[in-house]
Amino acid sequence: MTSSVELEGFRHVYSGKVRELYAPVGADGEVVEDRIMLVASDRVSAYDWVLDTPIPDKGAVLTRLSLWWFDQLADLVPNHVVSTDVPAVVAGRAVIVRKLEMLKVEAIARAYLTGGGLEEYRAKGSVCGVPLPPGLEDGSKLPEPVFTPTTKAPVGEHDLPMSPAEVDDLLGAEVAAEVSRLTRAILARGNEIAAARGILIADTKVEFGRSADGSGGLVLGDEVLTPDSSRFWPAAAWQPGRTQPSYDKQFVRDWLTSPQSGWSKSSGEAPPPLPERVVEQTRAKYIEAYELLTGESF
Repeated sequence: MTSSVELEGFRHVYSGKVRELYAPVGADGEVVEDRIMLVASDRVSAYDWVLDTPIPDKGAVLTRLSLWWFDQLADLVPNHVVSTDVPAVVAGRAVIVRKLEMLKVEAIARAYLTGGGLEEYRAKGSVCGVPLPPGLEDGSKLPEPVFTPTTKAPVGEHDLPMSPAEVDDLLGAEVAAEVSRLTRAILARGNEIAAARGILIADTKVEFGRSADGSGGLVLGDEVLTPDSSRFWPAAAWQPGRTQPSYDKQFVRDWLTSPQSGWSKSSGEAPPPLPERVVEQTRAKYIEAYELLTGESF
């Protein structure tokens, strides 16, 4: 599934980068206000572009892996899942969830230094205003997970780093502190579990929401600790000072920035279609990560 479809008993309400949102419709024809169905498509995004080429089974992998992780994290933070009883056409890639007011912050934690965090560290010795020790390299393990939030930009626009003060101003100091604590705790728990299965989680992005009436605490929404929201590295191959092999969509990023693609991030033009070998390699890595982490066959 790569786009929205008509589903009996549901009304399509939104298309995101990789998800379609549907509102359940009751027997009276009215929308059920406190529930939403999330359907994970096979679309893949990179460098703030949604690519034309889907990755087969990606939506199912993300959904099943998120459900598995929600169970592993249940004692840390409640999540938004209500039911997996969904229409047959989207079974395995959809969940019914509580409708939340999502926080307007991309909650990111890093356990290892790489990507955009490495670029800022080289320029300033810090990431999102968090000072880091000198002498770190690409792939270096950080003394402890750090909270490095960004803005939540609309589709097609860039997320921008946020300082602790900016997050405090947006969310309030108390909520901001809890978002930071929970994000770092989720990554730490993830690494405790994943390391025993041969995977290092370099960094991750999670999303939190609250009940529309403001009652209750923070609720974990969207997806969690998947190859789309995290960098997964094979532990046996970890070697600071170079780019690490990965289980995520790095095959896609690497091809897009290679001479073979003919595309430049700074061009302002949409990326070209992915070649079949990149699609196959990416699909295989998503499934391999799922099977290693959960111990289940996909």
